[in-house]
Amino acid sequence: MTHVSPARKPSEKALYGGTGSRRITVRDIAAAKERAEKWPMLTAYDAMTASVFDQAGIPVLLVGDSMGNCHLGYESTVPVTMDEMTLLSAAVVRGTRRALVVGDLPFGSYQEGPVQALRNATRLVKDAGVGAVKLEGGERSAHQIELLVQSGIPVMAHIGLTPQSVNAYGGYPVQGRGEEAAQQLLRDAKAVQDAGAFAVVLELVPAELAAEVTRSLHIATVGIGAGPDCDAQVLVWTDMAGMTDGRVPRFVKQYAQLRQGLGDAARAFAEDVVGGAYPAEEHSFH
Repeated sequence: MTHVSPARKPSEKALYGGTGSRRITVRDIAAAKERAEKWPMLTAYDAMTASVFDQAGIPVLLVGDSMGNCHLGYESTVPVTMDEMTLLSAAVVRGTRRALVVGDLPFGSYQEGPVQALRNATRLVKDAGVGAVKLEGGERSAHQIELLVQSGIPVMAHIGLTPQSVNAYGGYPVQGRGEEAAQQLLRDAKAVQDAGAFAVVLELVPAELAAEVTRSLHIATVGIGAGPDCDAQVLVWTDMAGMTDGRVPRFVKQYAQLRQGLGDAARAFAEDVVGGAYPAEEHSFH
């Protein structure tokens, strides 16, 4: 007789599928690393979308400067401002109850040094209500991370492909290929951990190197185009849900086709209006 193992009941402590109702914190992220628990992260830029993801159980939402590309119509993340980041981060916080909300520090808001980083990170925490901030860079950003953490602001680091450096890269190339580049990425990972970051995003990094980084760190790694062995995975929600027009990056898996569905709904509405089918009697008042 074949024995069928009973389905595991979700633990209250689980990041995804957990039964707890309080806000996820960086301590929960650390505990998940110790349990070898994998978890999902998505971007969000408004209260309504954030509430959908929060209710779906996504434990961490990133108000990414990717809003520049997929929400504000910019060609890259570079033009995103602190005003825009603060406004949209606050909306995401208002739309959630359980998720840890991480706000990006946009280009030009922390590169001058730790004091500038602290001023702008404090704004995201005080004015928008985020539970953590994210900034790009490894060794070059260690001093900023250290001051923020010492000041009580949790930091998620971001290494590998750092989109704010698109003009320096001349595009979006895979990072960490070759022995020298791989060793630099490992140094960057160790530097942000030593500076106090609670997690680090690895973007466009060879899967084998991302796995090595994950094994070598006691903080969580969040992969995006970095293979299956990271502690967590993140996608830009418009890519994940099929809202993005045109080609999407190789690492993206689309779980829906919302762009087509939304377009179909808009056309159906328009045809009803033009043809006189909407509003009907049930939509009218007397």
